[in-house]
Amino acid sequence: MENTVDPVSESSLIGQLRNALPVRLEACELAGRHVGLVIVDEVNGFATVGAGALAPRTENPQVSGMVAETDRLARAFGAQDWPILAFLDTHIPGKPEPPYPPHCEAGTDEENLVPELAWLEQEPGVTLIRKDCINGFVGAIASDGSNGVVDWVNRHRLDSLLVVGICTDICVMDFVLTMLSARNHDLMPSLREILVYESGCATYDLPRETAEAAGLPAEAAHPQDATHHMGLYFMASRGARLVGEVSIPA
Repeated sequence: MENTVDPVSESSLIGQLRNALPVRLEACELAGRHVGLVIVDEVNGFATVGAGALAPRTENPQVSGMVAETDRLARAFGAQDWPILAFLDTHIPGKPEPPYPPHCEAGTDEENLVPELAWLEQEPGVTLIRKDCINGFVGAIASDGSNGVVDWVNRHRLDSLLVVGICTDICVMDFVLTMLSARNHDLMPSLREILVYESGCATYDLPRETAEAAGLPAEAAHPQDATHHMGLYFMASRGARLVGEVSIPA
């Protein structure tokens, strides 16, 4: 089953984006796949209310929905003994990434999993990777040149990845685009498809007026719905499959 995201009024920015740059969400059955779940940066600094400069100031339905869907999927993967990898955005203090304010710095607790997902830290089938940059693939490169993500995919001989997390248009997108190229470069011979679950992704909301009131430049503006859609569009345009419904064997 497939569906196209319904366009809304063209008088709005998001409506214009959805009409000009449509995306298609597919239903996906995971039975019969060698699939791994990748969770990108669902840490306090991005997803716990009031936890940092890029965290929601109040309850945010897109972010809370992402966390709930990730918890549901992770528990289902655990029940099947399917592998899970979680990135934790963990920046070095004093090395911010413009135009973003300092966030998720080591030692602040912003860099740790949100309370709803903290149970993953104790699960033997979960691989945790702390990364000091936006791109998880790059952040997984060790000093000896090995790559934790590549090793994880190859160790489990995965043919599919189901990706969720935050931010749709930044950390999630950078990881997905790099993984598509790494797959095409044959670094992971078994890997065939990268699936991005739309309801399991979210991004932060920073309207222009809010950014400027906080002393940030206008170009730091980051409207949530528009940037979420743009991230989905660019991932799909590079070869990722966008998923609107996930079925996991009981």
